[in-house]
Amino acid sequence: MYAVVKTGGKQYKVSEGDLLKVEKIDGAVGDSIELIEVLMVGGEEVKVGTPLLPNAKVTARIVEQGKDKKILVFRSKRRKNFRKTYGHRQPITRLKITGIEA
Repeated sequence: MYAVVKTGGKQYKVSEGDLLKVEKIDGAVGDSIELIEVLMVGGEEVKVGTPLLPNAKVTARIVEQGKDKKILVFRSKRRKNFRKTYGHRQPITRLKITGIEA
């Protein structure tokens, strides 16, 4: 069984036991959370929401709170001798999917 959930403005296809890297969700390591924005549940029978499925949820456990890899942002203006480099590390949460309820 799998599900398509929406969190942090992005959509993810998940199944039970998957590890997932999403944008930061408040909570401590070991906490259990519910993702209630379920767009689709598949398996033997496919259920598609319009846009969300009522009474469907995905439960997950927070495995890690941290930061993603650093990306470099380079700005320049031509002919002005202006160059600037920024770094950015996005805060992330790693989730382990523990259950899918349709």
